[in-house]
Amino acid sequence: MLSLATVETASDVIYQHMQPTPTYSWPLLNQLYGCDINIKHENYGPTGSFKVRSSLMYMHHLQQVHGSGVSFISATRGNHGLSLAFAARKYLMHGGVVVPLGNSSDMNAALQAEGAFVIEHGQTFDEAHTFAQDLAAESNKVFVPAFDRLHVAGCATYAMELFRARPHLQAVFVPVGLGCGLCGLITARNLLGLKTKIYGVVAEKADAYAQSFSKRELVTTQSADTFAKGIAICTPNHEALSIIMSGAEDIISVSDDEIAEAMREIHRATHTLCEPAAGATLAALAKNKEDFYHQRVALIYCGQNVDRELALQVLNGRTPAP
Repeated sequence: MLSLATVETASDVIYQHMQPTPTYSWPLLNQLYGCDINIKHENYGPTGSFKVRSSLMYMHHLQQVHGSGVSFISATRGNHGLSLAFAARKYLMHGGVVVPLGNSSDMNAALQAEGAFVIEHGQTFDEAHTFAQDLAAESNKVFVPAFDRLHVAGCATYAMELFRARPHLQAVFVPVGLGCGLCGLITARNLLGLKTKIYGVVAEKADAYAQSFSKRELVTTQSADTFAKGIAICTPNHEALSIIMSGAEDIISVSDDEIAEAMREIHRATHTLCEPAAGATLAALAKNKEDFYHQRVALIYCGQNVDRELALQVLNGRTPAP
C-alpha cells in the first residue's frame, strides 16, 4: 500500500503540468437512475484521459534516475501511449509505442502528433505488450509498463480529488483496463479511512478480471472481444489483481449493447462524448440501479478519446463491432 506522503508527492509532481479535474452532478442522470450521480471528469485533463497522471509520474521518475534525453518503449491502445508522449515532452524525453494491428487510426495519428514513434504489432494488446518488452531489451531502451506502483500513485491523485470533493460517496464505479485507476481509488479510499464501496467494471466478452475476482485467482481469457478497447484485456496484472481482490466490492460485467446505450445517455445528459470504457461505468450502475436508489455514487469518466466513426455509430443507435 502506498503512503499518503507518496500520493501527496505525486500530486505535487502532477500539478506542475495540469490542474485538478472537476466532479459534477448531472440532473438528467440523477432523474433517470434515482440517485445522486457524480461524474469525475478525467476527460478534462490535457490528453483527454486519466492516464496523463500516471505518465507524468513515471516520466518524472525516469528523469530523476536517468536524467533527460531517455529513450523508452511501451505498449498501448491509446491513452497510455498518448499520455506518455505528452509527459515525455515535458521532461525532454522521447519514445516509441507499440499498438495492436487495426488500432484506431485517429489515435495513431494523435500519438504521432504528440511525438511518439508508432509501431504496429500483434492482434491484441497482450501481444503488443510482449513485443514492446522484447524490443526494449533488444534496443537497450527503457521499457515503460502499463501497470506500476508509480502509475497507481499518479492515479490515486484523481481519487484524492474525488473523495475530498465528495467525502460521503457510498459507491464508485470505475472501468478496469490493467487496473491502475481501480487500484488508485482503493489506495486513496483506504488512506482517507472512508467506507465507500468501489466497483470495477469490465466488458462481458473481456472479463478476465471479473473471472479472476470471482475465482480468487488469475484467469486469462483467449480473447477480449469488445469495442471498448480501453478495457479489452486478456491477462490481468497479478499485482493489480492482489490489490483489487483485497479492496474492491465486486467486478461487474456489462455487454457492449449496454455500454453503447450508456454512452448515449451520457451524451444526452452532459453533451459530451465519452470513451466506451467510461460509458461502461454508467452501464454497470444502470444494470444494478435498484441497489443504488437514493445513494450518492460516482462514475469515473476515464476519457473522451473515441473515434469519430465509432461515436457516430453509437449516437445513431448502433453498437459498433469489436
